[in-house]
Amino acid sequence: MPSAAERTRTLVQSTCSAVLLVPGLDALRPDQLMPDARTVDTDGDVLLAFAAESPVVRAATHAQADELAAVLEVTDVAPVSVPHRIRGRAWVSGWLTRLPHVAEPGRTTLRLEVGEAYVDDLWGAEPVGADEFTAAVPDPLSEHEAELLQHLHAAHSAEVQTLRSLLGERTGGTAAVPVGVDRFGLRVRFTGVNCFDARFDFPEPVRDVTELRHAMHALFEAASS
Repeated sequence: MPSAAERTRTLVQSTCSAVLLVPGLDALRPDQLMPDARTVDTDGDVLLAFAAESPVVRAATHAQADELAAVLEVTDVAPVSVPHRIRGRAWVSGWLTRLPHVAEPGRTTLRLEVGEAYVDDLWGAEPVGADEFTAAVPDPLSEHEAELLQHLHAAHSAEVQTLRSLLGERTGGTAAVPVGVDRFGLRVRFTGVNCFDARFDFPEPVRDVTELRHAMHALFEAASS
C-alpha cells in the first residue's frame, strides 16, 4: 500500500482543491485562499502561486522578518458520482515566505516550508514528517486517475461489476463504482443497502498507464474465470 507520505505528496501535487489557512485571514472567502497553482520543489517546499494583490501575498510580504505559520488544506473528491464522494484530506503545515521573483505577470509565488503534515483518507489517518514528505514521490497514475476512473465507470461498468466474484461473498444487486486507482491496485465502492469499499490489488505495482491496462485485464480475467 502507498505510504502516508506518498499519499500526502500525491494529494498536494494533484488537481484537488486546496486552501491556504493563514492566521488573521479567517474572514476571507475560501476562493481568496485558493492558490492558482502549486507544486513541490526539490527541497520538499510547497510553492504556491497567488495573484500579486492577494491578501495572502500581502500577509506573507509584511511578515518577511518573522515566521508566518500557515496550513495548506487539500480536499480530495472522487471524480465519479458515488455516495460519500470525499475520499480524503491532507494538511501540510509550515512557514510561509514570499519568493523574490514573480511566477508570471500578475502572480507571486509563496514558499511553504513544510514542518509536518497529516493525511486522513480511505487508507486511514496518519501523521507525516517533513523529511518523509520531501523523500516521497507522487503516485505515477495520479495525473490520469480522474479520466481513468471515469472511463472505467462509463465503458467498463459490467467488468467492474464482475469483481464481486473475487470477494468470496455475494453482494446482491449492489452497484459497483471504481472510486480510486493507484500503482498498487483498484478500489471499488459497492453501493446499495450496504455500502462498502473493496480493494483489488495488482500482482505487482504498475509504473504507468500501459502497465495498468495489463493489470486491469488480468484482474477482469480472474473475476470472470
